[in-house]
Amino acid sequence: MPSASPSSSSGAPASKNLPESSTTVHSDATASAGGSTAVLDRPERDGRGERVEAPLVLDTEPPRTLRFRDHFALWMNLGVSLIGFTTAATVLGAPGSELSLAAAVTAIVAGTVVGTAMLGVAALIGARTGAPAMANLRGLFGTRLSYVPTVLNIVQCIGWGVYELLVIAMGAQTVAHTEGYRWVFVVLAGAVTTALTIWPLGAIAVLRRFVAAAVAVAMVYFTVQLGRHGVPDPGAGNWHGFLRATDAMIAVSISFVPLAADYTRHSRTPRAAFWGSFSGYTIAQVWCYVLGLFALLQADGDATRIFDSFLGVWAGWLFLLVLVLRETDQSFANVYSTAMSVHNLLPKVDRRVLTGATGLLITVLALQITEFTDSYYAFLGLIGSVFVPMFAVLAVDYFLGAGRRGWNLAADAPSRWLMLLPWALGFAVYQLIAPTAIAGWWTDFWTSVQEALHFTPQEWTSASLFGFLVPALATWALTPLTRGRR
Repeated sequence: MPSASPSSSSGAPASKNLPESSTTVHSDATASAGGSTAVLDRPERDGRGERVEAPLVLDTEPPRTLRFRDHFALWMNLGVSLIGFTTAATVLGAPGSELSLAAAVTAIVAGTVVGTAMLGVAALIGARTGAPAMANLRGLFGTRLSYVPTVLNIVQCIGWGVYELLVIAMGAQTVAHTEGYRWVFVVLAGAVTTALTIWPLGAIAVLRRFVAAAVAVAMVYFTVQLGRHGVPDPGAGNWHGFLRATDAMIAVSISFVPLAADYTRHSRTPRAAFWGSFSGYTIAQVWCYVLGLFALLQADGDATRIFDSFLGVWAGWLFLLVLVLRETDQSFANVYSTAMSVHNLLPKVDRRVLTGATGLLITVLALQITEFTDSYYAFLGLIGSVFVPMFAVLAVDYFLGAGRRGWNLAADAPSRWLMLLPWALGFAVYQLIAPTAIAGWWTDFWTSVQEALHFTPQEWTSASLFGFLVPALATWALTPLTRGRR
């Protein structure tokens, strides 16, 4: 990626190798300590009246068209999810040991705020550098080493994309009162998802102008209607699983951290990117999971019957249909960000080819899978253990380490092997506290490590908290060795 990054009047350098512009538009760019801060006044349409869209290849400067309201609408829509409704059980806890209603709601709020604060910082970094999320990791790890988290993020995005198509199909079957035609709903959802990724900035504009309002109306309607039926308290004061529930909410929020910059690189200002993503996603996810919790309790804790609670209210099918249709923005984000991640590996390939291939892949995979239960919860735990520590390293190095002098985002950025150490340390701490049940041998390994260290996880040992603090402190301690020269 060619170097074209201005410095501020204060002398603080910007990130090296910002993309060159492919369009002739006026810009007023400034830089601040900790990376380049772009404040660009770009129209939504070019001189020919055509809508400005996201670049097709990596080394093209992104148009800066997104304002606060665009970010708010995008992340509000991403915060409302059918998966959020159906997985409220991860917060409530196992039957017989459920959290109290107060504990469950508190865990939802606390976990969402913590996770979304991380999301907001990742969004801010993307707005400053103008680079996609995985390309930013060139500055943290070096180009070749950035391929490691890039591949992991591709796997994550594809996994989320498959889950989204499955839950869209399940919601559509519920609205249609049928157990058949699942493949039709999966194929339709995959087709709509892929089409949205061809014009990503146009899709965000549609979300802001039309979809966000419809979703808000549907959420208000279901909140009022379910509230009229009353909400039973499941646990009579049980707070024993509070931190586990909080960790699950952090994992859901932080799953978007490796995607945030793919969208906020188009932000007019870093401030709009941070506050738009933080406020929009926080409000929506808290609302979504609390509403899902209410519906789950009214379904006697049976997650498979949670949509029955929505259909049990007058005209519930209509408002549920609204939520089913807008669920495609979730799959859109995962398919588009898969392409942005692949761009870090193959920067010259047209993103439309990448999104088309990804959309086809997740559709085929979704057609092969019939259901997901425990695998989903293991998936969440693995996401948290990988990306919570990585974000800690990213944030500390950007604001306190090498990022203060400007990250090198070039295609030949040298490897920074030392930065893998705090990331690996954070991953180990997370797994030591909460081993991910992805396989029996994996759980047995971490259990044996616990026994060798005479360590027994306690209720206060939050995997997300310690998985963040330990690598953050380790990265800060390594700062004198990793800051490097200007």
